Amino acid sequence: MKVTFLGHACTLVEAGGKRVIIDPFLKGNPQATVSPAEVDVDAVLITHGHGDHVGDAVEIAKRNDCTIIANFEIAEYLEAKHGVKAHGMHIGGAHQFEFGRVKLTQAFHGSGIELGNGEFMYGGQPAGILLTMDGKTFYHAGDTGLFGDMKLIGELNAVDIAALPIGDNYTMGPDDALLAARWINAGVTFPIHYNTLPLIAQDADAWVERLQAHDLNGKVLKPNQSIQV
Repeated sequence: MKVTFLGHACTLVEAGGKRVIIDPFLKGNPQATVSPAEVDVDAVLITHGHGDHVGDAVEIAKRNDCTIIANFEIAEYLEAKHGVKAHGMHIGGAHQFEFGRVKLTQAFHGSGIELGNGEFMYGGQPAGILLTMDGKTFYHAGDTGLFGDMKLIGELNAVDIAALPIGDNYTMGPDDALLAARWINAGVTFPIHYNTLPLIAQDADAWVERLQAHDLNGKVLKPNQSIQV
């Protein structure tokens, strides 16, 4: 499994000859150096309804003629409004796709679908994603605060790679994310959802050093850098 960080919370996951993208916020993302037109994938996964996570999902899905996988409300909305192929799921549910297995975990956040001009519509529950491809598991926590069942995620799953938000204000900050990393105990953990705007500025290198002090393997990824397991 190869996981490539594309900026903010967007990741590209490759394994077994298949490719999927999670939270494809590329246009308007000051960290992103890849355009939606350059993304070739077999599926698009969305953790929740905010624009910096739904991002360019519709454009990518239509160009690749692939399915968007999200919670039921987002999937139904995008299918009806934008004519994409979509597969709805919900928290705790799992499904085996051609590219791999997706299971949605809980996440503590919002999920309103942004309609523009400050208007939102109900976007179901936010989620984290356990993605298993070619025998390896990637945990993308989505946007979330710390919650105790992260212990169960670590106990019940052999997580090879984890992506945890550290930006604070909208999600966990570095202290809570450190505890989350200890509970999940992934083979390697990298930070997401930080430094995209001043409000969520963090020192990712210092956070990874704290992981290492707890005998955890961490890595800071710049956009287009990857971890392979």
